[in-house]
Amino acid sequence: MNRAMYAFSGDPITYGHIDIIERASKAFDKLIVGIGVNPEKERKNLYMFSLEERTEMAKKATSKYSNVEVISFEGLLVDYAYENGIDTIVKGVRNSADFDYEAVLHEVGVRQKLGIDTHILFARPELAHVSSSVVKDVQKEQGLIHELVPLYVKQSIETRMSGQYIVGITGEPGTGKSYVSNAFVDLGKLNGVDVHNIDLDVIGHKILGELKHPRYMAIRQKIADTFGSQARKADGTIDRKILGERVFNDEGALQKLNDIMSTPLLLRTRRELYGKKGLILINAALIAEANLSYLSNNNVILVDADDETQYKRMKARNLTDDQIQRRLESQYDVSEKRSKLQQNIVAENHGTIWSLDNSEGNDEIESVFKQVLTELNVK
Repeated sequence: MNRAMYAFSGDPITYGHIDIIERASKAFDKLIVGIGVNPEKERKNLYMFSLEERTEMAKKATSKYSNVEVISFEGLLVDYAYENGIDTIVKGVRNSADFDYEAVLHEVGVRQKLGIDTHILFARPELAHVSSSVVKDVQKEQGLIHELVPLYVKQSIETRMSGQYIVGITGEPGTGKSYVSNAFVDLGKLNGVDVHNIDLDVIGHKILGELKHPRYMAIRQKIADTFGSQARKADGTIDRKILGERVFNDEGALQKLNDIMSTPLLLRTRRELYGKKGLILINAALIAEANLSYLSNNNVILVDADDETQYKRMKARNLTDDQIQRRLESQYDVSEKRSKLQQNIVAENHGTIWSLDNSEGNDEIESVFKQVLTELNVK
């Protein structure tokens, strides 16, 4: 059997590592992924995650490759390879500095006279910038890391570095998402847990109204240009009622608005996350529809309510029957939301959906709150 070994510290494993693993797994019958220990880093306590944690992250990230085995080891890589009948060491190289360094290590390995060869794989250009240290640097500033590491790793980094346990809350109109979010905040106070409610509707309202940055002023102008000058008030802010009438009646118009708002909404959400610790709720109606579940690592509370409760709540907002129907039709129903979220969980091999029936007379909020704390091990 043609066997090889690819070794790295994995603090944490990234998509750069995973790409090398995938390519090497196609070139060899068996690939051993070794999560190693750098004695100098260990002595200086520079590792964020323990060897056991790093190994577990690598196992989960590579579970779909049938001929890949993840192990942890200490000592010289060539010694481990020799003792375990492995003749080839795989090296991932991102740039000329990496190449020069790996060339030195190869020569050192040759000098051990163990007959171990080196197989070089060059990083894909789109992944050449990805490293464990870059991932941690981006997380320090609450940047986006979901394209750098798997969601399980992202969640682990958020917990360890930022003290954040992020959960999405979504559901159809009238199911009481905001009520549930506020109830979680209150339950957090009773249980000694910091809980923060980040409402994407509120963020969107600020972008359409009060934020004075040049970019947001330009966005409001673009909305007026796209949906008509009547959607813009004399002070330059957007009349949300008029805008709503335009977009909720037209699926194409709603998509245009979502396209305009997606980037600024995401940026402001990251700003809201900055510095917050504890259980953080991202309350958004379109988590499933807009593929935003990665923000909460596919951990989502799906709020539902019976038709009578939904209708009663929306009528209390002074919506007409026609307006209610259009709002319901502008989103997935609860089964479609669940299906989409479940697809994301399967694709990423990570995530949890907590179902919460918030119909009148039901009282599941505290039970689901405790489930979330337990399953995410919220400290």
